[in-house]
Amino acid sequence: MENHTVVTLKKGEGRTLKAGGLWIYSNEIDTITGRFKNGDVVTVRDFDGYPMGKGFINQNSKIRIRMMTRQAGQEIDETFLKMRIEHAWNYRKTVLAGNADIKTCEDLQACRVIFGEADFLPGFVADKYADVLVIQCLALGMEQFKLTVVELIKQTLAADGIAIRGVYERSDANERKKEGVPKVKGFIGEPFDTNVEIVENGVHYMVDIANGQKTGFFLDQKYNRLAMQNICRGKSVLDCFTHMGTFALNAGIAGAADVTGLDISEFALEQARENAKRNGLEERVHFRCANVLDELPQLAAAGEKFDVVILDPPAFTKSREATKNAVKGYREINRKGLQLVKDGGYLATCSCSHFMTQELFAKTIKEAARSVHKRLRQAEFRTQAPDHPVLWAADESYYLKFFIFQVVEER
Repeated sequence: MENHTVVTLKKGEGRTLKAGGLWIYSNEIDTITGRFKNGDVVTVRDFDGYPMGKGFINQNSKIRIRMMTRQAGQEIDETFLKMRIEHAWNYRKTVLAGNADIKTCEDLQACRVIFGEADFLPGFVADKYADVLVIQCLALGMEQFKLTVVELIKQTLAADGIAIRGVYERSDANERKKEGVPKVKGFIGEPFDTNVEIVENGVHYMVDIANGQKTGFFLDQKYNRLAMQNICRGKSVLDCFTHMGTFALNAGIAGAADVTGLDISEFALEQARENAKRNGLEERVHFRCANVLDELPQLAAAGEKFDVVILDPPAFTKSREATKNAVKGYREINRKGLQLVKDGGYLATCSCSHFMTQELFAKTIKEAARSVHKRLRQAEFRTQAPDHPVLWAADESYYLKFFIFQVVEER
């Protein structure tokens, strides 16, 4: 809850906040005046007393304060939360629907409605899958607002004629431990079938929101998958770390001649196979359970080559300290992938770690290409879909880097 505690920054600190970010770290704070509980909303001032806004405090976390507003006189109440949610939804209607009908727009059928700090609701995520909401609350301070935010999202969508029949919570990420709160998973309100069908880029999926990764599906790659449809038409395609088969199925729906998807999770591959059948693609899109890092050298040794190789690995690093080892991992996987691309073929490769910067990722790919004597011509550089907006000065909101290269031979 909001109280009258005042947090004063050290002189010269609060650089991220002043640049437009939302986080204040414990070592940036000089004094705290007043009594508070972890999760309370407090007022923040610069070293000279200048008002910086309000945010919720948590002494369990190195991110000591997550800012909610830059206006020190702003009340953090239902009216404020409604305003934040309406702004977030209006943004998505603009960047995803354009002039399309809101109720029937496919790109709004499955999308991220709230993206934490980038929508100025720190630590809170809400994804829409058809007529179901999946929410994730990763910050203690948002717990007090959670149910209110859920109801306000439902009301905001209802104003556009979009009814939500159920809400499921997936606050089961390890980040909750850093906030000093237990993991939570389950229904908010009445139970419902947690297998939900969605359509994206013309591909039908059955999403398991209770047991799938994150909130059930990787919505952030939506337009990157669409970009691959043009590349894959008529081609032989190898999709590595395929998970539910999303890139593989986009290749198949676009008319790829043959698609092989590899993943180490048999559970994910069963979903992928079912989704292939759902789209009538089981004759051309096949999946095999394998450790990609072991399988790629075996394919190369057998003389296999593909027109298109797609590399969509999990994040190799979730901390700044592990970045050096992550570079080695990304270099190795790209080196192995490049060896399987035919001359004139294409490599799509990505990183989903915000610690792996665009510049560092590009440098790593260049080193991998040089080590296997491959020449790359960049076709596209892409990032996360716009319903996962990047807030400048909030580095954690920019995490997905996606390159498409043609592997060209010298003539």
